[in-house]
Amino acid sequence: MPFRADILRDDHRRRERRAWIITAVAATIILLAGLIAGAFWRWAFHDLPSLPEDPETFWSIRREASATLLDRNGDVLDVRGPLYASSITLDDLPPHVINAFIAIEDRRFYEHDGVDYRSAGRAVLANLRAGATVQGGSTLTMQLVKNLILSPERSLRRKIQEMRLALALERQLSKTQILELYLNRVYLGAGAYGVEAASRRYFGRSASQLTLSEAALLAALPKAPSRLDPTTNIEAARERAAQVLQAMTEAEFITAEERDAALAAPAQLQPAAEQTLRDGALYGYIFDEALAQAEALIASRPADLVIRTTIDPELQGMAHSALNARLDEEGERENAGQAALVALANDGSIRALVGGRNYADSQFNRAVHAYRQPGSAFKPIVYAAAFEAGLSPFTAFYDEPIDLEGWSPRNFGGNYRGRVTLQEALRRSINTVAAQVGVEIGPEAVVDMAHRLGIETELPPLPALSLGAVEVNLLELTGAYSTIASDGIRRRPFLILAVTDSRGRVLYERPETEGSGERAIEANIAQTVSTLMQDVVISGTGQNARLADRPVAGKTGTSQDSRDAWFVGFSADYTAGVWVGNDDDTPTRDVTGGGLPARIWRDFMTLAHAELPARLLSAPAPRERTEREERLAAYYSSLSSAFAAELGEAAEP
Repeated sequence: MPFRADILRDDHRRRERRAWIITAVAATIILLAGLIAGAFWRWAFHDLPSLPEDPETFWSIRREASATLLDRNGDVLDVRGPLYASSITLDDLPPHVINAFIAIEDRRFYEHDGVDYRSAGRAVLANLRAGATVQGGSTLTMQLVKNLILSPERSLRRKIQEMRLALALERQLSKTQILELYLNRVYLGAGAYGVEAASRRYFGRSASQLTLSEAALLAALPKAPSRLDPTTNIEAARERAAQVLQAMTEAEFITAEERDAALAAPAQLQPAAEQTLRDGALYGYIFDEALAQAEALIASRPADLVIRTTIDPELQGMAHSALNARLDEEGERENAGQAALVALANDGSIRALVGGRNYADSQFNRAVHAYRQPGSAFKPIVYAAAFEAGLSPFTAFYDEPIDLEGWSPRNFGGNYRGRVTLQEALRRSINTVAAQVGVEIGPEAVVDMAHRLGIETELPPLPALSLGAVEVNLLELTGAYSTIASDGIRRRPFLILAVTDSRGRVLYERPETEGSGERAIEANIAQTVSTLMQDVVISGTGQNARLADRPVAGKTGTSQDSRDAWFVGFSADYTAGVWVGNDDDTPTRDVTGGGLPARIWRDFMTLAHAELPARLLSAPAPRERTEREERLAAYYSSLSSAFAAELGEAAEP
């Protein structure tokens, strides 16, 4: 019996030792597993970024700064930075657009929870067999996480993080929210993000209007947006689009007949000349000005800025062409290296703005930021002040050598005509008369009139002001003429209609009340000046600005030594101003406002009015003189000139 007890005790001790060994081994294994799991967890997730709590953040996260310039109708003129468009919902899109992306990128999108394990398994096996990455296995949710949250690193660790965040995202957002985010944020080549931006980029219209073949082309691009960019590799993009159509057929989104019809009529890109991304030559100056104004109008700038302007792209193209064609033809001969042009509609909206000959060569905007002497182009302002003070177009002054407290203004060409009316003085741009008028009514009255009409620049109340011996910019002078054209109602020139972000959130919108304007001068005074300015074009210094089929009014201006030459005028539809000169302020070769600037103005206005019915100006036309009156005027003018010349000679020391 004792022997038996010893055996049992030994057996018990052995079992205890085995139990302890097993427990120790198990504990060691568990500990090692924990350590490995912890190490793996730290390796995989120690730098895992968190998802934004606010779903709205997904729309702006990782959005590069960009600005989109729109015309008056809301069409894209130019883009700086990536191209974003207004966000689009699933309800806005035809079903074949949504189905194209699901079919080729994630056919089980509505069945998985963010990770498609079946697809991922197939991808792993395919990659192992190929010895390279030939399949991705990423769902749309994983792609969204990769694009918006994670780094572009390609590794197993990054893929694990992608899967974990995709699972979390599917718990946070609905399938509809995820798909809308994906379709609005996916990069589709050529700087375009989202189906709306890409549709406008490649096809010139909204994604809501995409055909099946066009939808397939867009869905082809996420695989390799740079290599498959349709603007540089259309054949490769179409080959991939054919795969998309086949995938849609296999998923039973379309029939074989629909697939074959789409293959027979592949997507066509819009012509290069009509693509929404233009070079800076046409809209560079406008973009700079619109961006500066927009940033001044809003409290803080979002990453993506969409600026809707008043620009008419057809008029802008006409202005650019007219200005450059004339400079190419006459600029070198006339030693005139630069020009600028502004065109305003009757409501004050800027429809065209050319700040210089070539934006690529110089970004300085001469229409807005160059302050030059307008010369005689300032005289309509002086005469408006004179008529308000009680003078009339028939008030007479003597055109003769004068001395105004040591100031002796001279006429262009040095001739004098004796007794002339204000109408003739403006028509012939007589300096001595304008100087006398300015002194009689007082320079303060001229300054006041200039500011009321639209000159924003501070002006010194000096006698020389009446001859335009001050500096103004082209936009404000054109705006002042527009006030005259509008019978004395001032409507400040404006460029921006609205500023939004790409989701359509309004950051600024021009108030409708600003369109009514304010009365600057009485209508009869504005119309009197307008009538005299019509006479300038009919028979005065502005004859090169005549339009063949409609009346216009305007005034020439030339600064000292022909450094600046201007023509500003208006029809019943538009007011436009042209400046010609040199950036270094060197003289041109005797260019006057009635020469090269008037011809540029006429060329542009002829194009601008080609499709418009001829309309009369609100002001009456000047009365045409009879042949006898013309002969008598010429006779008395010659007598007066001779008499004035004799006076001048007698005054010589």
